[in-house]
Amino acid sequence: MSSSDTHARHWIGGEWVDSETHTDSIDPATYDVIGTYADGGEAEAQACTAAAKRAFTETDWSTNRQLRAQALNEMADRFEAATDELVEILSLENGKVKDEARFEVTMAPSKLRFYAALALAEGGRAVQVAAGKYTTVYREPMGVAGVIAPWNSPIILFIRSLAPALAAGTTVAGKLPGQTAQTNAAMYRVFASVESLPAGVLNVFHESGPDGSKALVASPDVPTISFTGSTATGAAILEAGAPMIKRFGLELGGKTPHVVAADADLDGALPVIVKSLTTFAGQFCMTGSRLLVERPVYDEVRDRLGEMLAAVKAGPAADPESDMGPLIDRPNVDRVDEIVEKAIAEGATVVTRGGPITEGPLSKGAFYRPTLLEVADPKMDIVQEETFGPVLTMQAYDSEDEAIALANDSIYGLAAAVWSTDVDRPLRLARRIDAGTVWINNWAVIYDESAEGGYKQSGLGRLNGVAAMEDFVEYKTVIQELSVVERA
Repeated sequence: MSSSDTHARHWIGGEWVDSETHTDSIDPATYDVIGTYADGGEAEAQACTAAAKRAFTETDWSTNRQLRAQALNEMADRFEAATDELVEILSLENGKVKDEARFEVTMAPSKLRFYAALALAEGGRAVQVAAGKYTTVYREPMGVAGVIAPWNSPIILFIRSLAPALAAGTTVAGKLPGQTAQTNAAMYRVFASVESLPAGVLNVFHESGPDGSKALVASPDVPTISFTGSTATGAAILEAGAPMIKRFGLELGGKTPHVVAADADLDGALPVIVKSLTTFAGQFCMTGSRLLVERPVYDEVRDRLGEMLAAVKAGPAADPESDMGPLIDRPNVDRVDEIVEKAIAEGATVVTRGGPITEGPLSKGAFYRPTLLEVADPKMDIVQEETFGPVLTMQAYDSEDEAIALANDSIYGLAAAVWSTDVDRPLRLARRIDAGTVWINNWAVIYDESAEGGYKQSGLGRLNGVAAMEDFVEYKTVIQELSVVERA
């Protein structure tokens, strides 16, 4: 990143826009200042909305499928060309180890190309319902879409909503978090390089606070909102938008259970379970944070997993030996540790304590070693509430019915995993788990073609796949009767 790029600005109406307030960008591994960013808010949200509304009404974006497909394909090409730059800044600013950062960045091009194809393929339906009588159902873009993405995976979680929004023909007013402003700006430079994208179709700002997000939700010019974040914030957004009957697509919190049967291939399962906890340092809505183990293999799983988690090496992304990066900041280290201490005080048994790194050079950063706790009461807060850190709870079960009861004993229903070598059992369990995505003998495998979302308080609507388009279109039925109808 050159010195000229270390002040991150917004991208609004096809121009770089600054804000009066400037805030430091921090490397969470060292707490060094790596740049500054324009800290936006309500004014920037309004500017994004106004630019997006003009583009929707004054360009042919909403009606030109070929233009939308061309722009999305060109954007995919530009992302591929910028992969190394995006990986470097994402790992520096967000803390992801390099492999995780590259995994995130390289998911974007295929998603953009998938929706480029849908921009050309998706359509309405026309039917002759009787002689001389016709009905045509049109799918029309809603107007301006508000897209709000979080800091834990800012690139792919923004693209995941942006791609279907653009493919549907909406224009976008987007908000990204200040914690990843340098990464955001690197992504905006990709957008700015897409020559086929009309100015104002895509507008993005970042902020450290909530004012801009609130303005997008409150604006009568933004009829649909796609939000990824916590369940609490999602509920607040729903409440704020309810008087205007806004359309909401929400992917919210999760408390992913791993259900491990006695016949599971533990040599294959345990390394994946470790990665499900340490990927993005547990700051992931699909983090494997609950472990349910059939009693005959419970002790073996506990002992082996405890040793594996104790051996996880936390460190900066710049160190190729690092298995797991830092949390996003020190306040989150304190928050996670308070949750763990409370659970221990309430009776959880420590298998691997982990916790904040307070010694050596890593003590300057926001590092937290993985923690494994045995729990007996499934109603404990540590089991029920999203921790958003590398903390895993462990419980035993004796029957399939008990495993399902424990897995479903949650307000969340985003994802789950089942581990078994039996032919019938994994699918039988998967069908009974209340979750939008269930993996069998794997975790976090996601395809562009497959809808993704949550049951219960993990969200509304779906992202990925054809279903993602639904958050950005209206259906209009036109019924036509010919003025002269031949009658018998």
